[in-house]
Amino acid sequence: MKTLVLGGYGNFGARISRALSQDANIELWVGGRDLERATAFAHSLGGGARGVRVDAQSPDLAQGLGFLGVDLVIHTAGPFQGQDYRVPQAVAAAGAHYIDLADGRRFVCDFPAAMDTAFRTAGRTAVTGASTVPALSSAVIDHLADGWQALRSIDICIAPAQGAPRGEATLAGVLAYCGAPIRVWQDGAWTEQPGWARPAKVQFARMKPRRGALCDIPDLELFPARYAGVQSVMFRAALEVGLTQQAFAFLAFLRRTGLLRAPQKLAPLLHATGGVFDAFGTALGGMVVRVEGTDAHGAVARRAWHIAADDNHGPEIPCMAAILLARRLARGDALPAGAHACAGLLTLSEFDPEFVRWGMVTDVVDEAPSTP
Repeated sequence: MKTLVLGGYGNFGARISRALSQDANIELWVGGRDLERATAFAHSLGGGARGVRVDAQSPDLAQGLGFLGVDLVIHTAGPFQGQDYRVPQAVAAAGAHYIDLADGRRFVCDFPAAMDTAFRTAGRTAVTGASTVPALSSAVIDHLADGWQALRSIDICIAPAQGAPRGEATLAGVLAYCGAPIRVWQDGAWTEQPGWARPAKVQFARMKPRRGALCDIPDLELFPARYAGVQSVMFRAALEVGLTQQAFAFLAFLRRTGLLRAPQKLAPLLHATGGVFDAFGTALGGMVVRVEGTDAHGAVARRAWHIAADDNHGPEIPCMAAILLARRLARGDALPAGAHACAGLLTLSEFDPEFVRWGMVTDVVDEAPSTP
């Protein structure tokens, strides 16, 4: 299967390219605007990988993809906040499958309605959000609440290691909603809360507690619809160094008071200077997903799934869903035609070999319910 990774030498794209270059069922093309970088990185992978210049914003992208004869395009060139659908539209017109790592709420949540007809007409599959959220998060929730009578609350927190490599595009996406009002499903109703403000303490199985703050991700909108009866859905990010978490809270304050209108413009500066805090952090990051509801016996239950990723391997996690889906397509295993958000397409057990590959440790903990 001829597979093109857009942004294939970037922070996440490079990881996906490395993984897929070892698959005998995949012919890999590393795509990006810099042909020299794309070619050099492709050669470093071996296995016949090739570099190609691809501009995702080019008006003749569909013709270029058709000329290459690609079967699958994996779009990693973020940030996806504010991005339109010209890339998946071009992929559909070229008659190829499509997977992306989008975490932009509107991009992911509006994707199925916007792109389903184009991909069904082409007889191909398009999957958005094939990343930590909502691909892995939904797989974890399905596992934790399997057999339950009802699911009442979902609480997710991602805690990156301070020393883990960071992409400027990812940082720009995060800053885009810093201090902005975010619609959150709480106590069975929609409310608005400011992004990255009001950090709260979060407990982890194999890491010290951290303070996490609200982030705007697709899960906040997808999960109230996916899990009937759920009353609250929360997602936080907890930075390792307290000073950086406070800095984001301060930027949120400036945004809310009108003193800083576009925090995302600070991404290049913060990306360039962020390394000064690495000495105060570690190489250990992780994630926790907590669910509460009524178990199969009618009792109130609370369960948590934890993952700890050491040696700065945390950034491998957002790449796993796209890798797993690409391998599935390359094996000839069908995925549903049309356009889909990546919730429920993968099971937690499918991720387990990838966790083992990177030395990551997971725990499932039964906790005392917070309410009677």
